[in-house]
Amino acid sequence: MSKPQTPQQIIRQLIVDEHLPADFASLASHYYLPLADYITLCHQHRQQTLVVGINGAQGTGKSTLSELLKRLLRARNLECVVLSIDDIYLTRAQRSELARDVHPLLQTRGVPGTHDLAMGLSLLADLKAATSDTLVDIPRFDKSRDDRRPVQDWNVHHGPVDVIVIEGWCVGALPASLAGEPINRLEQEQDADGRWRAFIEQHLLDYQRLFSQFDLLVMLKAPSMESITEWRSLQEKKLQARTAGEVAAGIMNDAELRWFIMHYERLTRLMLETLPERANVVFDLDPDHRIVNAHYRQLAD
Repeated sequence: MSKPQTPQQIIRQLIVDEHLPADFASLASHYYLPLADYITLCHQHRQQTLVVGINGAQGTGKSTLSELLKRLLRARNLECVVLSIDDIYLTRAQRSELARDVHPLLQTRGVPGTHDLAMGLSLLADLKAATSDTLVDIPRFDKSRDDRRPVQDWNVHHGPVDVIVIEGWCVGALPASLAGEPINRLEQEQDADGRWRAFIEQHLLDYQRLFSQFDLLVMLKAPSMESITEWRSLQEKKLQARTAGEVAAGIMNDAELRWFIMHYERLTRLMLETLPERANVVFDLDPDHRIVNAHYRQLAD
């Protein structure tokens, strides 16, 4: 039997696997290891499957944090499954139908109402109820092609689950009014009457059925919309590099990316204002993508 990896070995391996900068080791040791400790304590306190939501705007590092937590928790004999809310996007065909019948802006993935919420709720229920004999299919979305992967390409989880991590840009968002004067060119030119925003607002109420099942909410708090745009651009460049030579419908140039982010701006700004007050853990990021503060709320009995 091989000797279990230490936390530092796990961090170093993640840096290699994900092509992360060397200084990620210091960030992970200082901020993410204590978070793994916190989650472990919460699981011991609850003695049942723990559901952890991770909120953060585009490019804040949600996927990297989630992958590290999974590896750290599994090293502690806690079976952890990571779900991305992106993986339950509606298919391109389904969004095309919404765009035709409700509003053209709904062709673009991301906002509440463009996810298959029933699929997400069913998946969460299946994982929470899983036993040693259970197989659970976990959907995957291919952003480079802007469509859900075929079922044969989905992941399959076998066995019970101790911790479920659900990460996504709008994870944990509270119901809110999205009406008002347009705040960017997209709203001004394509949603001046607010129909698209009203659709999002209505569906955000439904998403509370998923978000209310979180035992913990973690927020990676970006400093500004400008930083979010810059970080998301870096993500797109990495996606371009990974799919070089392939036909990729979902990869955007800089102008397309700025337009894409306008779809999220209003709700992102609201989350930056409201979620820090209710998240169990908040990591404050600076413009250089470094965590500068961590805030923890006391565990409830």
